[in-house]
Amino acid sequence: MLLKEAGLPLEVVILIIGGMALLISGILLFPVHYGLIPYYENGLFGLLIIVFSLQMMMLGKTPFGDISMSIPLFVTGVFIAVVGMVTSFIPSVSPFPRILLFISFGPGGLFLFLKMCLEKERLRSWAAKGGIFWHLIHGCALTYVFSMLTGVILLQQGLFSTPVIGVILCLFGMAILYLSGVLWKIYGRYPVKIKPESTIVISTDQAMLILMGVFMVILGILLVPVSLGLLPFSKSAQLGLLMVIFAFQMLASGGTPIGAFPRSWLIIAFGLFFAALGIVSCIIPDILLSPLTILVGVLNIAGGIISIIKIGMQRLLQKEGIALSIPPILIHLSVTQLILNLLGIMFGVSMLIPNLIHGLAIGVILAANGCVLLYLLSILVKLDKMRAGMEK
Repeated sequence: MLLKEAGLPLEVVILIIGGMALLISGILLFPVHYGLIPYYENGLFGLLIIVFSLQMMMLGKTPFGDISMSIPLFVTGVFIAVVGMVTSFIPSVSPFPRILLFISFGPGGLFLFLKMCLEKERLRSWAAKGGIFWHLIHGCALTYVFSMLTGVILLQQGLFSTPVIGVILCLFGMAILYLSGVLWKIYGRYPVKIKPESTIVISTDQAMLILMGVFMVILGILLVPVSLGLLPFSKSAQLGLLMVIFAFQMLASGGTPIGAFPRSWLIIAFGLFFAALGIVSCIIPDILLSPLTILVGVLNIAGGIISIIKIGMQRLLQKEGIALSIPPILIHLSVTQLILNLLGIMFGVSMLIPNLIHGLAIGVILAANGCVLLYLLSILVKLDKMRAGMEK
């Protein structure tokens, strides 16, 4: 059962992570209210902003409805992801993240609720079909109502007490998880094209490479002034976001830090566990800092070593086989992967052995890692075009 293929649509994956973030944050607000644990608001805000950016980048979904996937929309999604990363990494009192989330939850939720009510033909069609579609109506309505309520909380900070906000966030998270389950069943019974019409072609793996590359570049750049004492920094949120990105890769495609696996229920379980750890680390400073530092360090080192061994075995098999000329692009691919894995191992070692590498050097390593990831993406895109041309 655990090794059985799990067919989770991408939209459901994003909703699950968003719902988990809200549910866990709502639960954690109760011990926060009684002073039992600290609370890092920027970590939650940055995480939610990144969830919105993922919907835009991969599905063409915005807080105000679906639009055609295009380069401007994708670039906007990447920019919003950068805002979420900086918000999480750098503790600040800037109102911009709160305003951005208010617009997404408040007016965005109201717009989607009114759109659903005014599109009478679609609503009547759902009601006429009955069954699971009644659950879809209820799930959408609950999600939009709690979205508007969350927008009010963001706009009027002192309107509700912390326990009440915790209850609202818990209910909002459960509504999103309920909606994700309904959509999962509907997509399973009635296969439809989930993505809107698109003017660009980008796979989930390619989008995740871009997100991870941008994450590394932004983190590396920020670590330079941080290491010089010019900026505050939240290492817990950094590790938390990294764990959430790992979780999304596992849930969406079966990709893990140590290699790609079939997207089985076992991988899904690990993905949900990673997501929970990452969400808690984003919201509660330092509570999981030590174990996550070790986990991320070990995963980077193990993933780098395993990949280097695979590359070496491939080269060895090529030498033992029939001598063929290797296209330059494949040589570039192997060299890029080798450099990427070496940088990953260096980053992992720096995580496990504090002060072994100076903060400035770590920043350079991470920025270089991100740039190499983006270069790797360009090679993969060229290879896809070459394959498409050969098939034609």
